[in-house]
Amino acid sequence: MTNDILSTKSWRPRIAGIVAAPVTRTFALLALCAAYIQGPLTKLFDFQSAIGEMEHFGLHPAAFFAVAVIVFELTASAMILSGFLRWLAALALAGFTLFATLIALRFWEMPPGMDRIMATNAFFEHLGLAGAFIIVAANDLTKGACK
Repeated sequence: MTNDILSTKSWRPRIAGIVAAPVTRTFALLALCAAYIQGPLTKLFDFQSAIGEMEHFGLHPAAFFAVAVIVFELTASAMILSGFLRWLAALALAGFTLFATLIALRFWEMPPGMDRIMATNAFFEHLGLAGAFIIVAANDLTKGACK
């Protein structure tokens, strides 16, 4: 019996074809941007809560920051999904994510317990999102539409 299942010659091209397919890339970019589409839409449909969120994090004037976040996240997501200056939008969302994470998920200031564990996990998940956006930018700059 041969090891065809474990041979990179048998499965690697198939997986590469699936992963590199345009439809897979589109779905992956949509998944990456999902929070940056859902979040501003939620803020838009409940603007008073969006203002409350900005006030909670000490951002004033709260209404200005709520509008700015809504416009920024939707615009950057649209740029990433459309491919228009994708690298720039990806870097902008990476920076925004890092900045917002440092403001909103200050787990090191929390007492031990479940809330701190949840904030810690969310903090590192957001670092992962920022890293993924940097990979999108690097890919776009080196292999994508910009080259």
